[in-house]
Amino acid sequence: MEEKLMSKKKPSFPVNERFHNYLAKYNRNTKIPVFYDDLLRFAGSITVYDRHDEDTLWVRCYYSDHERVEIDESLKHVYNILHSDGSDESLEYLNIDAIDYCTFGNSKPFRIKVRNILNDSFTYFYVKMADASRIYGLEVEHILSPHRINFLVYKDTLIEEHIAGIPGDVFIENELPLCDDRAKTQLAKQFVKFNERCMVRLLGDMRSYNYVVIPTHDFDHVEYTIRAIDFDQQSYEGNLKVYRPQFFKENFKMVQLVTDRLQENSIEQYRKEERSLLAKRMINASTRFKELIRCMINDHVSTQENVRQLRKDLYHFTNDMKFKRARTMGQILRTALEFVKRNYEDVNMKTQVN
Repeated sequence: MEEKLMSKKKPSFPVNERFHNYLAKYNRNTKIPVFYDDLLRFAGSITVYDRHDEDTLWVRCYYSDHERVEIDESLKHVYNILHSDGSDESLEYLNIDAIDYCTFGNSKPFRIKVRNILNDSFTYFYVKMADASRIYGLEVEHILSPHRINFLVYKDTLIEEHIAGIPGDVFIENELPLCDDRAKTQLAKQFVKFNERCMVRLLGDMRSYNYVVIPTHDFDHVEYTIRAIDFDQQSYEGNLKVYRPQFFKENFKMVQLVTDRLQENSIEQYRKEERSLLAKRMINASTRFKELIRCMINDHVSTQENVRQLRKDLYHFTNDMKFKRARTMGQILRTALEFVKRNYEDVNMKTQVN
């Protein structure tokens, strides 16, 4: 299904000066001691398998001795800049256990495993090529989603923190069949809200391996949330269905869950809830959001063909004439979010009058 929905390969877009200035203002742009290209100089690699001996599509990289020492020190510095004050004080307690390279997808990321040698706790972060549309996706996620996200940009390199959770495809295959009725109903609700959030903010390609399911234990039950982990397809594709997770075959079991567990009026209520939360976040972070959208409006993050198709699809979906006047993906995103905000304010005003 997805081959019909999406382009075969999305190009990478450079970060222009205006966007760099925005990122610097909000502490996203800082000097780092290692670049994406530095990590490409690995001398060899081996395939990384999961616990079921399945190929993970990641390879573990090996470097010559003199390069590995320098790269390890630089990556420890990057970790401290991302998660702390960037000082050298705790570097002696950190170890770079692995540098893995993903051969699948657009971003071709490196995954860095960092371990604290005092207690053996570990975490990950990612090193990627700085693609403007991906970075817009990260910023929109930070401002408008329920989740905060930490990342850094320096020249042509992007550093992203790891988002913990159970990969959606793994959860659907292994965990979903074990869930009780209450959990399945809650997952159906969360998928409706996730689907709505992705569509309104134009985050595409949310196939099951591009999001995680996060279980949280609460007294005598488990609560679930669904969170995107891949932002490569922020406002690029022209087909509106790409921005609606329900249309990907990998999510069929989640869609079926919604059909089986929720009535139509409940689905509509959860969609309204999510749009209202998005509107509130836009209002609360209006200055930063407006600055970001101005950058995106004056940037090039898609093709004119995709812009024409998406504005046409959204006009037919909403009947809002403003979509017809959009000339860039930034303008389309602003129009979509303003449509949601305007409806929220209209309902709020009517409620106050009554």
